[in-house]
Formats: sequence, structure tokens, C-alpha cells
Amino acid sequence: MVSLAGKRVTVAGLGRFGGGIAVCRWLCQQQARVLVSDCESAQTLADSVKQLEGLPIEFHLGGHRLEDFTDAELVVASPAIPLNNEFLDASRGRGVPITTEIRLFIERCPATIIGVTGTKGKSTTTAMLGKILCAAGKQAWVGGNIGKSLLGDLDRIQKSDLVALELSSFMLAHLGEMRWSPHVAVVTMVAVDHLKWHGSAEAYVDTKKNLLRFQGPDDFAVLNEEDLACAGLAREAQGKVIFFGTQNRKRFELKLTGQHNQLNAQAAFTAAEIFGVDWAQAHQALSEFTCLPHRLELVHESAGVSYFNDSIATVPDAAVAALQSFPPKKVIQIVGGYDKGLPITGLCAALVERAKAVLCIGATGEKIAQLLEQSPLQSAAPAYRCRDLATAVTIARKIAVPGDIVLLSPGFASYDQFVNFEQRGEEFTRLAKSLQ
Repeated sequence: MVSLAGKRVTVAGLGRFGGGIAVCRWLCQQQARVLVSDCESAQTLADSVKQLEGLPIEFHLGGHRLEDFTDAELVVASPAIPLNNEFLDASRGRGVPITTEIRLFIERCPATIIGVTGTKGKSTTTAMLGKILCAAGKQAWVGGNIGKSLLGDLDRIQKSDLVALELSSFMLAHLGEMRWSPHVAVVTMVAVDHLKWHGSAEAYVDTKKNLLRFQGPDDFAVLNEEDLACAGLAREAQGKVIFFGTQNRKRFELKLTGQHNQLNAQAAFTAAEIFGVDWAQAHQALSEFTCLPHRLELVHESAGVSYFNDSIATVPDAAVAALQSFPPKKVIQIVGGYDKGLPITGLCAALVERAKAVLCIGATGEKIAQLLEQSPLQSAAPAYRCRDLATAVTIARKIAVPGDIVLLSPGFASYDQFVNFEQRGEEFTRLAKSLQ
């Protein structure tokens, strides 16, 4: 591997969620000459910049400069930056190599990698997999899109270890040029998301295929047989295909709510089984597994009403899965948000059939309310136009009775009113806990 010592490296996109911060620290450890370029202002990125205090890093914030991309010897791009970004194109035009944090790790990782992707369920499945492997006595590491960069752990990772990496569609798009796929590729489910970034539904799905596209005959593709789009990826597999599902399988006793979490558990176990883990070992680990934040997380109970934060549900399919995790006509569901142009008829049909009431917020709230009001069914859930989350929680408190569930599972991204889904979930939790 070529040394980075003394190399002029531009980190494009510092961000606020850890990946850019971790790669900057690691590059400094490699004695690279690091320059950070980000379109966000110094004020917006103040917390991230503070975490790099004392390191020999030059910051160009508030906008990109062409020369930072053309005069560098390496550009490390945030995976959120599209492949056709004009500044990355300028780097390519000058012959400057472009990489990402996750690629730097993969190129140097001596251990066997298990890659996990999917429109939804990938974080929970990755975390479950790590728990199962550790409970079975394996030396396992968990990282990637789940929020933990493993670059700083490279010195401690051994060839005999196992690494579970959550890989987003953005990461996989950037990894395509590397022509790499993990030894074990796990795909939880395939819907449609990030249309603006990828350009089309077909391009989004094609990017997901990178997880197994470059596997060999001794590798494994672990696919969800209950999701047609996911099962269809078997046609692309170069290695051995193993399907997982909930039918005719011994179920795990979970603390987590929802059939989709049983699927996540089955996916994690199926991948772990390749490495000799048995059902009893997996069951022991999963019986103690608690939900990750913002994923059908019980955040408050008051006057017999339960409040669940499922802010991670940023596509309609995920909101439907959350709704189906509870008995019919018991759920007061908060839906709506940033409009990514995704189809919503399936979500609205599920809300009509199963929800007790629907609290509509955000940019798509009015469209959802109108579709619900067009239902001819007398039992259709009433729609409330709430606009914002605070109003929705206030109305939920007024109409909920003991035994009801107030569920934030929006089915849309948060960007119309919040920085990200985490901020939205935290605000819902705060509002719920403020109720007396």
C-alpha cells in the first residue's frame, strides 16, 4: 500500500456525523497534509471542527475551491457527494485519485468482511450480527454506515477476525470503481430511495448490486426470500446464494417489536451460520438485543399510552412495516416529511386499513391527508393536518386512550423541517416525555 506521508490530501465533506472526522484523524496519523473542504459554514461545522482541534489541518469552509481538488494528490470524498459532482470531475480531469473513508478501510483491512445493505433494516441487522458473532466467541468488529469508522482500529484488527460493515447505497456507488464485494453479502430488502442522488430507481437498485456483483464462487450472498426485489438479486450472484426468511424457520424471542425485526434477526443468524455459529448461540445473543435509537424505540409511556420513535422510517415501505407491528386500529401514526418523489399509495392504503388516526406533518402531509379523505371506507382512519411535529404530539395526546400507540414512523425524510432523522426522533422523544 502506497504511503500517504507528506501527500496533499483534500477531504471533501467534513460533515457532522463522524465519518469525515475519523478519516481526518487517521490521515494525520499517516502524516498526510490534510485540507478539509466543505460547503457548510464554519458556524454550522463548529462542533466537528472542534473535535479536530490541535491537528495540523487546513480548513476551507463555506464553499469548495477548484484548486483544492485539482492540486491535491488524493481526494477523500464524503459518500454523500454524488459521483458526477463538478469538483470530483475536476479532480479526475487532472488525474487525481478519488477515494472514500470506507474504501481506505477496505483496502487495508486484513480480516474477512461481511457487508450488509438494504433500503431498510441494515443497521439493526449489522448490529445483531456483531452481537451474535461476539457471543459465539468470535473476534468481531462492527462499523461503516452504522456510525463507527474502523480506520482507527486497523492496527488491532487481525486476519482471523470478522468485520461486519453496514454499507449504504452512496458508499456502494463509490466502491463500484474498486470492483470489490465482501466475502459475505447480506441484503435485507430492496425498495426505492434516494432518487435525486442516484437519478432513477433503476440506478439505485443497480448500485445495491455492487455488494455481490464482484464476488467469487467461494463467496456468499444472503438474500431475503420474502422480498421479491431482494430475492431477484440471486440472478446477479457469482457466489453461493443462501435465502433467509421467517417461514419454516425457528423464530427468535426478541425484545424488539415487529415482524421486520424477526427478519433482521434471521438475516443476521444466516450470515453468522456461515462461520459456524449455531442457533442456540444466536438466540442467546438476540434475546438480550435492544433496539437501536430511532428504530421502533419505546421512548415514553403515559396514562396507558405508549410512544414509539421510528424516525428512521424515511421511505413509505418502512412506515408500513412499523404500522403492521401493532394491532389494527390501535396506532395513532405521525407521517409525512420531505418529498423525495416516492410512491405513497401503498402507505395510504395501509393507514386507511390499520391506523386509528393519522397525524400529517411536513411537505407531504397535505397530499397524504387528501388521499386518506378520498377513501370510501367508513372505518378509514381520520386525517389531521398538523404541519409540525409539536402540533402532532399535542393532538395525539388529546385523542389517545389507554392501550393506544402513538407512533412516529413518517415514511419520508426529515429535511423539510429537521437536519436529519436523528434530530426528528430526538424532538419527538422530548415532546413525548414532556407530556404529563
